[in-house]
Amino acid sequence: MSQKQIAKSYPEPRLRSLYRDAVSPRVLAEFGMKNIHQLPVIEKVVINVGVGRHLENQKLKPEYRDAVISTLSTISGQKPIMILAKKAVSNFKVREGAPSAFMVTLRRERMWNFLDRLINLAMPRIKDFRGVSDKTFDRQGNFALGLTEQAVWPEINMAAVNHTHGMNINIVFSRSDPKKSRMVLAELGMPFVKPDPSKKQPAPTAPVAAA
Repeated sequence: MSQKQIAKSYPEPRLRSLYRDAVSPRVLAEFGMKNIHQLPVIEKVVINVGVGRHLENQKLKPEYRDAVISTLSTISGQKPIMILAKKAVSNFKVREGAPSAFMVTLRRERMWNFLDRLINLAMPRIKDFRGVSDKTFDRQGNFALGLTEQAVWPEINMAAVNHTHGMNINIVFSRSDPKKSRMVLAELGMPFVKPDPSKKQPAPTAPVAAA
């Protein structure tokens, strides 16, 4: 059975159908787009965990390596790859070729299912959660966020974990900018921090005409 046939045998990811049927028309109307090919598209999600500070004699502790690989494999459904340092940095005591991070890149069905679990399962489990900052978009509309520990994922059994670690999650867009990407993610359920109505911005002053 081919990969396409396997994909068709499973139900369509919930967030992808939501994006196609509900979010896309709203984005088209909001930004005055006339062609669906102008719509911002989520291309991939990249998850990475830095391990540089856990090196001993330029080697990664096996127990920490196994913990990171297990976490990323469990939450993504893919085996992560190891990223090696490209340059030596004396200030951080890092040599070229030393382990630097573990990374997973998700696309298509796995990407959409991961985003669904991130927004609707993991984030509500964050202690004292008050929303996600919307200040981490880059010029192309890519969004970055960080989690401080893997315990927010319900599929991780913390009783069997010896090392806690955080992770960085990057949501990569194409044909986008910060405003478009923010609207797409907000419509998909991303819990951005709501503006504080008590902190009103001062009204702009009118320019003084030259005498």
